Amino acid sequence: MYDINPMLLCDFYKTVHSDMINPGMTKSMSYYTPRMSRVKRWDKVVMFGLQMFCNTWLINYFNKNFFEPSEEQVVKEYKRVLDASLAEGIYDYEKIKKLHRLGYLPIEIIALPEGTKVPIHVPMFGITNTHPEFAWLPQALESLISAEVWYPQITATVGATYREIVNKYYDMTCDDNIPRAKALGAFDFRGDDGLDAALKAGAGWCMSFLNTATVPVIPYLEKNFGCDVTKEPVAYGAVSTEHFVMCSNYAVDGDEITFLRKLLNELYPNTSFSCVLDSYDYWNVIDNILPQLYDDIMKHNGCMLMRGDSGDCVEVVTKTVFKLWELFGGTINSKGYKVLDPHVKAIYGDSITVQRCERIYEILMENGFACSNVVLGVGSFSMHCIEEDDILKPFTRDTFGSCIKACYAEVNGKCYPIFKNPKEGGFKKSQKGLCYVFRNENGELKYEDGYTSETIPEGNLLETVFKDGKLVKEYTLSEIRNILNGGNF
Repeated sequence: MYDINPMLLCDFYKTVHSDMINPGMTKSMSYYTPRMSRVKRWDKVVMFGLQMFCNTWLINYFNKNFFEPSEEQVVKEYKRVLDASLAEGIYDYEKIKKLHRLGYLPIEIIALPEGTKVPIHVPMFGITNTHPEFAWLPQALESLISAEVWYPQITATVGATYREIVNKYYDMTCDDNIPRAKALGAFDFRGDDGLDAALKAGAGWCMSFLNTATVPVIPYLEKNFGCDVTKEPVAYGAVSTEHFVMCSNYAVDGDEITFLRKLLNELYPNTSFSCVLDSYDYWNVIDNILPQLYDDIMKHNGCMLMRGDSGDCVEVVTKTVFKLWELFGGTINSKGYKVLDPHVKAIYGDSITVQRCERIYEILMENGFACSNVVLGVGSFSMHCIEEDDILKPFTRDTFGSCIKACYAEVNGKCYPIFKNPKEGGFKKSQKGLCYVFRNENGELKYEDGYTSETIPEGNLLETVFKDGKLVKEYTLSEIRNILNGGNF
């Protein structure tokens, strides 16, 4: 974690806006809203990451790096940086003194529940000040909030998309008691934009699935959502080989079968594991070596997952299922689809995009196989990019045009709905005044704007989650999963 004065975690122009607003302004309200979607598949965004942000930044970071140090230390650093980089004397550091003396962040955040799928244009949360001298503060925090929340929302939306695919095909081909939360796993850590991104990606993914290769996401989820890995399903890892293991053993043994027997009989006789088999010739292992291991596999007290890692992933994983059925057989489930003997399964953890995931399930279903015969892995590509119409669309804050805009102010006791509406701005039009979020008769989230503090109706779904330096409403991991998955995690 950084040790930078948190009031410097902003764009330069934010440091002078407190002098630009009307001196009689005692309250402002800004809303965070996904204003558009650049992905055809998505017309909703998962509300996620705000609680993590409040815990990490508004509470822990501000306390450690702003309120706990002395006023002299805080102001000196603020002034030192801005004097040297902006211009001496044109910004107001008295506001920093006042905030430090107050001893807490005088803001209130109202938000939709974490895990809610929010339609484009509907505000996810709003931020306002609770002390009349700090109407400048909500927008001063915009840069930090925006930078921290858009990515976990993306990854939670990615996870929810894969979960929708799993639900669709499992409903058609699998017994109802087969868990969907274990159908896919994430393997994105090494390809993420550093540890912080990996934790956010892992957290977003784990709202829809249990399997992940990212170990530190477990303490991260425990810290932010009040869960305990020793008492409930937080996230699961897997025993798995890698090419270093396979190739080094081959160098010593002179063959592949010796180490495979060791895995089955000595190392993991009572544990399921996946084994990468394409170090040299994947189909040689499947066609020629597995038959020699038939007895070892069938007496193994667990499942051996055959993992390809090269070639056409759709072809490799589906043909592996077909071959395993020929070698080991299985049963027919209640919906009439083939299920492999529980000692074997196919797994593929490279290049599984949403399209390839769908195609794999389609091929299995067309050939009479339950989709639970495969476990698929989602890598860093899917956490950072999506392909549509043969175009790669990288994820950024602008994937959903997400932004924080000031929409309401109170000046000298008078209410002012404020807004922006650029003549050629298109999606950049903002809300006007306070927003009321509700569900219509069809259960769809909608909003109405134009309200003031005196006219806004009761029952706003934007509820207070943070106020005056404290979380006042916290969601547990299981609560968010159930909200996102309709109670069927």
